Amino acid sequence: MTEPQPNPPQSALRLHRELSEVWGRPSGLRGVLISVNHSELGLRFMIAAFVFFAIAGCLAMLIRAQLATPGGAFLDTALYNQFFTMHGSLMMFMFAVPLLEGLGMYLLPKLLGSRDLAFPRLSAFGWWCYFFGGLILLSALAAGVAPDGGWFMYTPLSSKTYSPGINADVWLLGITFVEISAVAAAVEITVTVLRLRAPGMKLTQMPLFAWYMLGTSAMMLVGFPPLILASILLELERAFGWPFFDVTRGGDPLLWQHLFWLFGHPEVYIIFLPAAGAISTILPVMARTQILGYGAIVSAILGLVFLSFGLWVHHMFTTGIPHMALAFFSAASALVAVPTAVQIFAWIGTLWKGRPEMKLPMLHLMGFFSTFVMGGLTGVMLAIVPFNWQAHDTAFVTAHLHYVLIGGFVFPMMAAAVYWMPLFTGRSALRGPGVMAFWLILIGFHGTFFLMHLTGLMGMARRISSYPDNPEWIWLNLSSSFFSFIMAAGFALFALDLLLQWLFGPRAHRNPWGAGTLEWAMPLPAPDYNIASLPLPGQSALEIARGEGLLPGAPRGRREVLVVEALSGAPRHVAILPGNSALPILSASVIGGFVLLMLGGLYAVAASALLVVAAVLWQWQRWMGSACSEDLIAVAPGLFLPVHHEVPDSLARSGLVCLLIANASLFGCFLFSLGFLSVIAPNWPAPPSELAKASGLIPAAILGVSLLLAALLARMKEAAGGLMALPLLLAALAAAGALATALDDPGAHARNALRAAAVGYIALHCVISALLAALCVLQRRDGRIARGRAGAAPIWRIWQDYTTVTALVLIATVALQEGFL
Repeated sequence: MTEPQPNPPQSALRLHRELSEVWGRPSGLRGVLISVNHSELGLRFMIAAFVFFAIAGCLAMLIRAQLATPGGAFLDTALYNQFFTMHGSLMMFMFAVPLLEGLGMYLLPKLLGSRDLAFPRLSAFGWWCYFFGGLILLSALAAGVAPDGGWFMYTPLSSKTYSPGINADVWLLGITFVEISAVAAAVEITVTVLRLRAPGMKLTQMPLFAWYMLGTSAMMLVGFPPLILASILLELERAFGWPFFDVTRGGDPLLWQHLFWLFGHPEVYIIFLPAAGAISTILPVMARTQILGYGAIVSAILGLVFLSFGLWVHHMFTTGIPHMALAFFSAASALVAVPTAVQIFAWIGTLWKGRPEMKLPMLHLMGFFSTFVMGGLTGVMLAIVPFNWQAHDTAFVTAHLHYVLIGGFVFPMMAAAVYWMPLFTGRSALRGPGVMAFWLILIGFHGTFFLMHLTGLMGMARRISSYPDNPEWIWLNLSSSFFSFIMAAGFALFALDLLLQWLFGPRAHRNPWGAGTLEWAMPLPAPDYNIASLPLPGQSALEIARGEGLLPGAPRGRREVLVVEALSGAPRHVAILPGNSALPILSASVIGGFVLLMLGGLYAVAASALLVVAAVLWQWQRWMGSACSEDLIAVAPGLFLPVHHEVPDSLARSGLVCLLIANASLFGCFLFSLGFLSVIAPNWPAPPSELAKASGLIPAAILGVSLLLAALLARMKEAAGGLMALPLLLAALAAAGALATALDDPGAHARNALRAAAVGYIALHCVISALLAALCVLQRRDGRIARGRAGAAPIWRIWQDYTTVTALVLIATVALQEGFL
């Protein structure tokens, strides 16, 4: 395919007005509630994340005040446990991940030369889930019923027996609600990076920040489902008595640790990778050169993505793991330092090659180097099993964690905030406060956490609210608490500096840092539509503004973006993105209502509320598809492309594939749970099952055959099979219901509980498949599915295949357990 040719120049002012009218939002509160603009949503995520960081920081100061002296009486134990749990939970789930989501949402379209993310309404839905989930957690804190079992919520401490209140339920339901936002962001970022790049931008030509965010989103798709599954299983145990983690009924508390750390250790690299992407973007600009070792850094990113999932047992060395497994996970934990070191040496080489300017972003990057490397070295120490046995659950581990997270994430994010602040606000920084804030934070941080290495080596345990009058601990803890308040003052001054820049900073000129990336090719602050035309390789900011790129302006009065081939970046079709809508906030609100009903123990009402959730989510389909054919769109001289309604490989199909990757991760973890309990947990084998009777065999057979036939009908052209598949899917649902009634009591044994959960999983997927089949029938009748317009048919086909395969796997697994296969 030949390279696209530039469009003739047009009036930049006319294009700006035309695009602003299409891509803008109404003013006032209504505009805030219905906006789907990626820049606005990204800023909301980042601002909210910093607010949660401030709240978590205040809780940390209360914790340090308690630990400043032995036998501290500043907080009672119950309140201390709530503050300790909420500090870790807010930092991990409400600050770190949402901040990287917000930065990615804001920057990626600008860096990649696009006008928006792939699914704007999904971004808005994720924001409102995050916002409402955060309100639930903060309301629980204010009401004195905040989670108190640690941010890791280990069982059996978090089980109903030892945590009888709603504190643990707040964590399980609230964090799961928030995780909807993380999965949505992962789908959004993955599809955007792969399909919405500037025309002609190959994968090997992407900015490194895009590579980092692509690796991060891939890890989120695979890494977050284990936590979601663990939270669902524990909530089922607490609410209905299903014993997944109860050792007396065939469960095992270690299953929670496995599922949690399958999420928890990749989470460290999920947090680190976007920060490293910011470093790789900012560092060469500050050094006045180009990044050294682009290919080596990309390889290191891929290595980290792969290796990070083989380290979860790193946190479980003291739980009785067999020695062979200890050796394997210890070696993997040490090996993961290699790709990290590759990046650090590439950054050092970039500094050596260039001429670094010690401006404020560079100071924060120096803080990163001096902190993160120390955290990495203590991480290698903890990877060695004999040392881990000695340091496990001591303050040494707390110090290591903060050196990695604050050094590897907070310092780079502060550099990113300072560096991109002119893009956010259109204003330059004021001189003075930022430098003072940096030094207060750096000195305060090392004074706080370096000393905690020593208290840990002296035997001081973590997660304690008081400690004995040991002379060697007293001055170290008092010094740590003193320096922690210095660090807090530095963060307060940093926030004040950003606020003053936003309110009183001088107007910034375009590209104030002299960078070479696309985000600085637009006015400051960036307009709602980002760029007037989609840039061709080598085009200048003026040429882009005059519409000489592809798809200039908005001549058809709608939000159009260019979709490219994932590898080569060749233009494929034009996607018409949805406009502002109240559906995202409405959908998040009804899901939030379901969560509140669950917290209140109103389980029957909550089950009924799921019908309301389904009814609201059904409204999303009204905008999808088109009932009429459309001419090819001229995106450049001699280049005409179809709209997304008339191609099978749409953004929706790519998004569904990403969602099913996350779904498959959850399903795989469920199979792992079944296998782990069957082999490791005590009180197995389980008592004989009633499923061997015909009352269980017949529904299972009907379920499998119905789903197989529905999968075959889904392959009929133009979704003609949807009408015929609906009775089959309803029969599959009825069979799942009959199978549920034939199951043994789920509260009697973990095997029974797992089977009940499996039937629920199959039933949920059958319901969604039936809704998709009904949507295909509806779209065929109203013309959205016709010759040349696939509509929802490819989506239903993929979902039906997945549902059929997972159902057959679960049926075969139970058959193997019962000796039928």
